[in-house]
Amino acid sequence: MPLQFHRAVENMEIWSARSGGYSFVISLQSPTGPGLRGRFGYVASWRPLDQSRGSIRVLGSPLQSFAEAKDACESMLNYLRD
Repeated sequence: MPLQFHRAVENMEIWSARSGGYSFVISLQSPTGPGLRGRFGYVASWRPLDQSRGSIRVLGSPLQSFAEAKDACESMLNYLRD
């Protein structure tokens, strides 16, 4: 089943989803303007739900579009399940 992302923080470009014991977050960052700072693009990250540790950036982040970031999260989830 595909990850179902929802806006996690109102007024910011941050989305989250959960599946199979993992949490995924996609955030839009830019060098200027409101929100998270960094190289422009969509940053995808994940972490296990049952562990208190920081998130791990999905390879390839930042990505050019939300769709690419979502696909990267889907691929990571499939990898983690295998």
